[in-house]
Amino acid sequence: MEQQKPALFGKTAAEIREIAAQLGLPAFAAGQIIDWLYNKHLDSIDKMSNLSRQARALLNEHYVLGKSNPTSVQISADGTKKYLYRSGTNRFVEAAYIPDEDRATLCVSSQVGCKMGCLFCMTGKQGFQSQLSAGEILNQISSLPERDKLTNIVYMGMGEPLDNLEEVMRSLEILTAEWGFGMSPRRITVSTIGMIPAMKHFIEHSECHLAISLHSPFHDERRKLMPIENVYPAEEVIEVLRTFDLSRQRRISFEYIMFKDLNDTPRHVKGLTKLLNGLRCRINLIRFHPIPDTPLESSTEQTIQLFREALVKKGIRTTVRASRGQDIFAACGLLSTKELVKVQAPDF
Repeated sequence: MEQQKPALFGKTAAEIREIAAQLGLPAFAAGQIIDWLYNKHLDSIDKMSNLSRQARALLNEHYVLGKSNPTSVQISADGTKKYLYRSGTNRFVEAAYIPDEDRATLCVSSQVGCKMGCLFCMTGKQGFQSQLSAGEILNQISSLPERDKLTNIVYMGMGEPLDNLEEVMRSLEILTAEWGFGMSPRRITVSTIGMIPAMKHFIEHSECHLAISLHSPFHDERRKLMPIENVYPAEEVIEVLRTFDLSRQRRISFEYIMFKDLNDTPRHVKGLTKLLNGLRCRINLIRFHPIPDTPLESSTEQTIQLFREALVKKGIRTTVRASRGQDIFAACGLLSTKELVKVQAPDF
């Protein structure tokens, strides 16, 4: 079987310069290729019109462009759009476009499936299937019909971003570099459940914002929701964060899904206050979107608002994230799971 050619899209500037040198192309050709890949939204190597015909033939011989359009889109009544992308044979990932009054956010995936097994996550129920390359992550942005409207990008889709550290960091380099997408790192947030070694690397080598999935301040409760608590307890994660001199321009936030009668009591307010004492951060309270085969329920609207008010009184900046896309498989992983089941089902 012929081995699949590597993709150009998703290569860094240094890698493109190396490729050009290996193919015997003039040095300036590398800059032209980089410009075509990340500043001009082309769909074919043959359209790199300022490269010689021979240069394009060499690139086509050894590489593919590595870009693809979404296979489908679902559009919510509130304007949210969920795009489905194919990744290999019978594998799918999602990206959610969320427009607001003065901003437009894209939530991208970093893995096909996930290893982490969080109780509340539909993606985890798929199990882990594969890592996404930097090109596959960036393709969710580049191929987006609304790409020119984007103001913010969040790595909060399918997968644990820091479990795919190398490719996620490569994608962030391309996103923020002047030769790449030229996006401010202050417009990008990467979410993690708290993989400490990878988190340290991210903080040291990126200026993007960091979001930690917390969901309970108490060890025994959190480990029932998130098995990672057995390896990297939340207390240790936060102690690591305290060791970094995080500038006022860089934001640390904590994601906190509200579960009825589980993590939404005054005891949890006290626990969060103690855990986060003195740390400059923000808590995002999130309504739980129901997924199949889980006993979890979302807290009531009144409980969520009272919880927020109690945290604010304790001096913790707290917001309630707006629920979007309720009518289009809002919970991350639902749409791709539906598609996965469809292609795997026997044809009667």
